Amino acid sequence: MRRRRLGNARADQSPERQAVGCDPSQEPAGARRVDDRRVRPSIPRPPGPPFGRRRKRGADAQAIGRSRGGRTTKIHAVCDGTGRAIAFEVTPGQRGDVRVAAALLGPLAPPKVCAADTAYDANGLRQFMIERGTVPVIPNNPTRKRHHPFDAALYKRRNLVECMFCRLKDWRRIATRATRYDKLARNFLSAVTIAATIIWWTD
Repeated sequence: MRRRRLGNARADQSPERQAVGCDPSQEPAGARRVDDRRVRPSIPRPPGPPFGRRRKRGADAQAIGRSRGGRTTKIHAVCDGTGRAIAFEVTPGQRGDVRVAAALLGPLAPPKVCAADTAYDANGLRQFMIERGTVPVIPNNPTRKRHHPFDAALYKRRNLVECMFCRLKDWRRIATRATRYDKLARNFLSAVTIAATIIWWTD
């Protein structure tokens, strides 16, 4: 008797269920049935929010960025008149050079002349050097409308910083950092510091 009552109850409820939304003609497009059960189509959800500051902190902690050459790390450095490093910083490879220049030059004694390549051609950096009593020797960017004075003879002294980088790259740990050795920027910066210190002793 209980089985009959349950069967009758289900039979009584079926028209009501069909009236409130189980009519096949009222099912949404893409819906399908599995064992007399309606399965709604999956709706793609929008992507969630980015990790935000956590991801940025991780990128800065590792200082490994993506540039044209792949995963790279950039060493920003200042050398003296003999080609020895006196200040340096490491950043991800895609970061611009001029963004770090003022922070490197600030703690140092202002020199009479400072030579840099076209990547440092910015009005703010030029003004920063002039206020400190330094003559900026930076070639003008081809896209610049207002050209600044440029001494090509003094600019030839900039080869000292290129020789400094070549000397640092003699250390295998520094030349192949992004693919083999230190992952954290602080560890890589420590290796650069040790190499620069030994170069001071030997050269």
